[in-house]
Amino acid sequence: MTQPSSIAGRPLTPAPGAPTPELRVARFRSHARRLTWSALVLIIVAGACGYFYSNLPAPFENWMLLTAVAVIVLLLVLLPFLAWWSHVYTITTRRVLERSGVFGTRRRELHHVRGYTVREHRGILQRMWGTGTLTLSNGVDEPMRLKNIPHIGLVHEALVDQVEVNQILAHRDAQPLPPGVAGHDPNA
Repeated sequence: MTQPSSIAGRPLTPAPGAPTPELRVARFRSHARRLTWSALVLIIVAGACGYFYSNLPAPFENWMLLTAVAVIVLLLVLLPFLAWWSHVYTITTRRVLERSGVFGTRRRELHHVRGYTVREHRGILQRMWGTGTLTLSNGVDEPMRLKNIPHIGLVHEALVDQVEVNQILAHRDAQPLPPGVAGHDPNA
């Protein structure tokens, strides 16, 4: 979803006092590199299961092998994948949302109009993968950390732009309308 843009590339601003719809700017998850170990475990377990199936020593049976494989895959592959999949960051034209949780959902949000600082941190491995961690702090609430974000420069720029646009709109809407503008009531 994108907004119509003006000649300079900035989104068109709505008329003063007009309601603005909340549009999604970006939606993303942390980088999937944290699933590397889960993928390796899955490959090793599948290979071991294929090798040992119908080839087990005397006291063990095939159902025991399949049960052990199912438990390992559940704990070391499926649960880490679900934890990664359920942690989503969303940037809209009004706020930043963080949703996480496999069975119970935890949700945090930070509004652009209140303003916040954006601090970027990139370690050596994060630089190699093109990721980084953004810390959003408004000075009142606990800082929101967006960890291992792909395309960190683009996300950082989008957040700074949204804060700037929202503060400009909030300042403009706080000013009284001049006489002669549609919607201005001189008796009010």
